Amino acid sequence: MSFESVVEAVRERVVPEASEVRAMERVVAELEARAAAAIDELPVEADTELVGSTARGTWLAGDRDIDLFVLFSPELDREDLERYGLAVGHAVLPDGHEEFAEHPYVKGQRGGFDVDCVPCYAVERPTAIRSAVDRTPFHTAYLEGEIEPLADDVRVAKAFLSAIGAYGSDLRTKGFSGFLTELLVSEYGGFRAFVSAAAAWEPPVRLDPADHGAREFDDPLVVVDPTDPERNVAAVCSRRNVARLVHHARRLLADPTAERFESERPGPLSAPEVAGRIADRGTEPVAVRFAAPDIVEDQLYPQLETSLSGLVGALDRAGFSPLRSACFADRRAALLIECAVPELSGVKRHDGPPVGVREHAEGFYRTYREDESVTGPFIDDDGRYAVERAREARTPAALVRAKLFEVSLGTHVEAALEEDHEVLAGSDVAALADSFGAELAAYFDPRP
Repeated sequence: MSFESVVEAVRERVVPEASEVRAMERVVAELEARAAAAIDELPVEADTELVGSTARGTWLAGDRDIDLFVLFSPELDREDLERYGLAVGHAVLPDGHEEFAEHPYVKGQRGGFDVDCVPCYAVERPTAIRSAVDRTPFHTAYLEGEIEPLADDVRVAKAFLSAIGAYGSDLRTKGFSGFLTELLVSEYGGFRAFVSAAAAWEPPVRLDPADHGAREFDDPLVVVDPTDPERNVAAVCSRRNVARLVHHARRLLADPTAERFESERPGPLSAPEVAGRIADRGTEPVAVRFAAPDIVEDQLYPQLETSLSGLVGALDRAGFSPLRSACFADRRAALLIECAVPELSGVKRHDGPPVGVREHAEGFYRTYREDESVTGPFIDDDGRYAVERAREARTPAALVRAKLFEVSLGTHVEAALEEDHEVLAGSDVAALADSFGAELAAYFDPRP
């Protein structure tokens, strides 16, 4: 198939039908009416604004999300903003529940659509924002009139990024946000131009849609926010996801098929299958399993990654040669590290200075000559003092048990680990399959 015919087939799948658009418009009108009535009951003035992909006409068929912002005067203090914003949110969504990002908002459903009712400040310019969400209406205004002719190309781009696992600016995915995708398609002038450009990217890549200039960013992909020169819209994009886009863009251009717009996720592995993979690889995995802290994902995953990094570093320094690692979370959470070295000797060597370097050599000798916990000091073949001491941990699991609370841990993760945890090693790691069979399938069968 040609590139154009593949894109056309995908376009037919991702563009909402007229009936779905009408349904969305009816729900939005109802939400806005409810919000207006609730605002009339407040002692302050406010306006509502539809933002995000539904406002810009770039939402995917079946992606039934509506973001309704309630804009208050910047003179209102934060406590009142939150109180009045929640009052409007609960009036708009009587069966909704409160969630918390930078400040609380109400989330719920209406007419088959997922709705976020979010309070923000109606600041005059993006550089005067008082909370991160204050910037969002400016994004909608910036793209108004520019993105409409490219709306379907944006939808195709979103479908492509979703298929390769790189769509979403949450801190679990660390991928491309909807606004970033819209900016890229707009900047390059269409979906094909976007993937053609991405296929040739050599990070770091810098784009500046509004020609702000000046500010430098230390990120693999920089797209300067057209409404705020101090912000990189792509700051959350990981190096892995930028590289993933480059890889898959090249594959799509070389061999365009509709399958490249569909996720290739392997089915979940059972515990015996995981044990078999471990045996085949001949490695020594170690995992820490515990109850996941009750915090939002954008708080949880950075803390899991911090904790995982701390354990990987400790295992590496000890000589267990970590190969790969991963963290998983649902109701339970797990930190998994796969090591190449299953067991170390009972002693480890600590080299001192050459004997000829008198001051340092005599200091080393004095330190250890009466230390009964070491073997030595002795002089090695290179003329250096050296000692041998008993190794604290001979296996990855033993080291994790010994060092778990000495490495850097996320605050909530540390509290959860103190409450209860278990360390699994070797084939016992297969027990994670009960909760994380799909994640383990992806781990043992990694794709670009």
